[in-house]
Amino acid sequence: MKFKPSPPTAAAQSLSSSDTRLLVRETLRISANLALAPPISTDVSATERPFSKDARFGGVIEDQFLDSSLRLICCEEIGGRRWQYFAEGNNAVRGGDSMKLKSSIRAVSLQSSQAPVDELIGFIRSYVVPEGFPHSVAPSYVPYMTWRALKHFFGGAMGVFTTQTLLSSLGVSRNKSGAGAVAINWILKDGAGRVGKMIFSRQGRKFDYDLKQLRFSGDLLMELGAGIELATAAFPSLFLPMACVANVAKNVSAVTSTSTRTPIYKAFAKGENIGDVTAKGECVANIADLLGTGLSIMISKRNPSLFNTFALLSCGYLMSSYQEVRSVVLHTLNRARFTVAVESYLKTGRVPSLQDGNLQENIFSPPWTKKKPIVLGPRFKDAFQDPNSYLAVKPIFEKEQYIVTYNPSRGNVYALLKDQAKSDDILKAAFHAHLLLHTICTSNKKESSSRKREHDLSGIMLSPRDIQIRIAESYKMVSALYGSFADKAKEQGWGMSEALLNPGRARICELAG
Repeated sequence: MKFKPSPPTAAAQSLSSSDTRLLVRETLRISANLALAPPISTDVSATERPFSKDARFGGVIEDQFLDSSLRLICCEEIGGRRWQYFAEGNNAVRGGDSMKLKSSIRAVSLQSSQAPVDELIGFIRSYVVPEGFPHSVAPSYVPYMTWRALKHFFGGAMGVFTTQTLLSSLGVSRNKSGAGAVAINWILKDGAGRVGKMIFSRQGRKFDYDLKQLRFSGDLLMELGAGIELATAAFPSLFLPMACVANVAKNVSAVTSTSTRTPIYKAFAKGENIGDVTAKGECVANIADLLGTGLSIMISKRNPSLFNTFALLSCGYLMSSYQEVRSVVLHTLNRARFTVAVESYLKTGRVPSLQDGNLQENIFSPPWTKKKPIVLGPRFKDAFQDPNSYLAVKPIFEKEQYIVTYNPSRGNVYALLKDQAKSDDILKAAFHAHLLLHTICTSNKKESSSRKREHDLSGIMLSPRDIQIRIAESYKMVSALYGSFADKAKEQGWGMSEALLNPGRARICELAG
């Protein structure tokens, strides 16, 4: 007898479908763990997805992680935006004939992207107000800048008509439209220079941190602009674009000169006479400028070689500029002077005097140079290769407001700062980073002696265990040496109350309970 099979119920269909999905998912997971694929990159950026709250992760996280087994290891804040870092599941990696399990780091942003209007406002603020505004300036700053902006607005509008009138008076063209066209081209040239000046002003506090390096770089740009202006004689058809580029370079140079002038004069003033020192300094500069102008007029009457004359004068200008910035003695510790002080202390036990430290400062190292052996205030994902490298050194720095580590894959020493780090904590973190760098280099003398550049860590591969040991040893050394270094630096006149080391903005935050 044949029985007609009864149709499956809806519950049975749902159960079968659920079991099938579970079986497929588990099969794929096991296959992925057994595969010999490389570990997932630690530099994973989170894409924008809907967010929801969950107390296990201390705040807002992505929906896709609510049911995952990711382990929260660190929280970071940079520029008001918060990130969380999770230790991802184990990945199978072949090591010789054995299999090793290695975890990776996933970064998750806790905020969705800003509205276009907010991004535009933030972009404009980065150009027109100082960092930390309004808390970083006096209350009178806003009305002063408002009236100053109005003054320059009317002055710029008036300049178009005065330039046109001057060109007409010189007989540039009897046709009024011709004079107007020449005047507009001239104004466009000056306008391009002002745009370049505005863009470069975003450097902000770099003028405080590395004023010598920026001052000399600005003088280099001044000579570059002068050279381009000179080249317009050979390419008259390209006068306007070449003149615009030259004016941009010269206006950027003007920004660096204006922004660094006051701190330099302040270093010379011994009382409340900075206004007098500034006025007399500018008077000397104007007298020298007039004498140079008179000399050039006399020389030009003999029709000398334009190229040879420009080359000779440029060499004199740059040599004088270099000696000018080297002669300035500053008592603050920026990156370059701090490096000189720490290296001298670690090698000789002495901190150089203000005069010696400033003379040894590297002027040819502008702040935008990316290749540096020590990174202060980096992102978490740049400093650590995997979660284990962070969890191994984290207990060492429980009582400190920073964490120092070495990433062999990048060849850099990283000093991460916690959100409560003060000026002295930043100085101590930088000192520890230099000490760790010194320890690694001296313990690899054969490798480092064959390198072309001092403190070049590329190629020095240390095991995670070796890194942990050297960090622990350096921590003990810092506990014994940093106090002595700070005292000797104060004795020599270096200011230790405020750090001008220009750290990155990233800060490690406490995890929510």
